[in-house]
Amino acid sequence: MNRLVVKSRVGSDGILYVSLPVGLADADREVQISVEPVSRLVPTAEQWRQAILETAGKWRGELERPDQGEYEKREPLS
Repeated sequence: MNRLVVKSRVGSDGILYVSLPVGLADADREVQISVEPVSRLVPTAEQWRQAILETAGKWRGELERPDQGEYEKREPLS
């Protein structure tokens, strides 16, 4: 049996219902389920503000643009 990852949400009643179609070849087998909370991918407005405040003004040094080189020579399109 292969490892399956299924994302689901715990209901407001605190119960997680899981339905996994694993197929007849894996019928009558013992399985193990691990429950791990998923971290919030989108920061809250306060978390975003704090991250900006922690990084703003931290660069120490000169901002300079390095040489960009030469343009590539190409044949005309027409």
